[in-house]
Amino acid sequence: MTLHAELADEVISHYGEELADTPKQSYDAVTLSFAGDLTLDIRFASADEYSLEWHSAGSRLRIDTAPLHPELTTFPNHLHRCDGEIVADPLTTPGDPPWENVRKLLDAVLKNPLLK
Repeated sequence: MTLHAELADEVISHYGEELADTPKQSYDAVTLSFAGDLTLDIRFASADEYSLEWHSAGSRLRIDTAPLHPELTTFPNHLHRCDGEIVADPLTTPGDPPWENVRKLLDAVLKNPLLK
């Protein structure tokens, strides 16, 4: 079983009642659709390299680990806010188990998709 398939199974197990549809797996990602208009694309190359992008209310946000913002306290991970600002990542930690990072993100965005 691939990491993305394992993550999809964990999401179904822990958040199944909130899912609007079955997780969709592709070559390098899994896409989750939740009640309302929240969708989340999960991509993990490794526990240290990932991109977690979600869409809600016409806004797009993303946490990723591309090493592009050394000025941030959470370098290399960072959050792309819906207003275009790039800030320190308040939720995930590179090297933590992927499911732990996905769970932290889901707990936050299911309460407040724009992280405000």
